[in-house]
Amino acid sequence: MKASYAASVFINCPFDQQYRPMLFAAVFAILDCGYQPRCAQEVEDGGDVRIEKIRRIIEACKFGIHDISRTELSEGNALPRFNMPFELGVFLGARYFGQGDQAKKFSLIVDRERFRYQQFLSDIAGQDVQAHNDDPLVLIARVRNWLANATKRKTIPGAARVQARYRQFQAALPALCEEMALDPGDLLFNEYATVTSSWLRQSEALHA
Repeated sequence: MKASYAASVFINCPFDQQYRPMLFAAVFAILDCGYQPRCAQEVEDGGDVRIEKIRRIIEACKFGIHDISRTELSEGNALPRFNMPFELGVFLGARYFGQGDQAKKFSLIVDRERFRYQQFLSDIAGQDVQAHNDDPLVLIARVRNWLANATKRKTIPGAARVQARYRQFQAALPALCEEMALDPGDLLFNEYATVTSSWLRQSEALHA
């Protein structure tokens, strides 16, 4: 079942292997808070223009998480990757120039250090950029607290509760993947979201 605009969270972040623990931590936090994570990796279609896919996902999401920490130069051409700042700009533009639901978007901008962005993206000065210190548990707390503040929902579990459940899930993940004939070190975005959602439902049923 497709998530509604008000329940959808766009994740704008690096997709390399090094960042996977951070991406998957954010996915877990979003799902445990009762929302639906979405990103460019959810659909692989060689006939789709990437920016159009991103535009459609952004249009469908009220919330957006933007990690602008990846500023290193690539080994191949000694150039940085600008995808994350670019997609942040598209998301903010949808809010500033859009109408109706588009004008009600909320953003969480994160970096390794809170004020580091001032050295490479000073145009977003005034935004409340949060630090995650390259720590998945810190990112989980940032995502949880942001969603709780943005939505004013009283049913979102506390940060410590989400972190504890994440640690439990990480311990259970190898066995869950074996049951589903999946490799825990090579999970696709949709596969990870499916396994996480299944575990969360089972966990809630056990404690109901």
